Amino acid sequence: MTRADAFGFVLAFVARLITGAQGHWKGCPPKAEQRIYFANHQSHFDWVLIWAALPHELRAGTRPIAAKDYWTATPFKHWITREVFHAVYVNRTRTKDASGSGTDDQDPLEPLLEALAHGDSLVIFPEGTRSNLGDPQPFKSGLYHLAQAHPQVQLIPTWIHNVQRVMPKGEVVPVPILCTVTFGAPLEPVEGEDKRMFLERARQAVIDLKPERT
Repeated sequence: MTRADAFGFVLAFVARLITGAQGHWKGCPPKAEQRIYFANHQSHFDWVLIWAALPHELRAGTRPIAAKDYWTATPFKHWITREVFHAVYVNRTRTKDASGSGTDDQDPLEPLLEALAHGDSLVIFPEGTRSNLGDPQPFKSGLYHLAQAHPQVQLIPTWIHNVQRVMPKGEVVPVPILCTVTFGAPLEPVEGEDKRMFLERARQAVIDLKPERT
């Protein structure tokens, strides 16, 4: 067992100890199929909770999306996202080119498309930023483009419950509170559906998994 594997084992244990990390598979079984899990986003702890709720055999092939500027800012953040979570890094902002006068032309979705082409599953947060609101903010277009490029990959709506109370925005010390992750039925394609309709339907599929009492 490598150091990263051992750290991951301990981290999963601690996450389950603090939160319970209960996974509820309401619309799909926990199978080793290529998937995009798309979820509401309220805390830096979101991915850890999903990861801990996944069966052990699914974790190695399921990769989170991580903002490169934030998650490579320190050696420890870089190590844990690279070696433990095998994150896919994305640039949230375009960078200046070699002349310093413009921006590069890298598509922010390119690393995600490469990961999908490689056969990996992904966890993404289509809101793009964390929110303290009860319902997700409007989804950005990335999920739509990924679905169009890889229609064979299952799209699994996911609701993370209570995690904002474990790791509120701006806090660094988790608070022990029972949390759940609910995995819904795959989002099926609809003929003739445009981007706006797809994103609204995807967002609603996540909201529909929200417990009646929060």
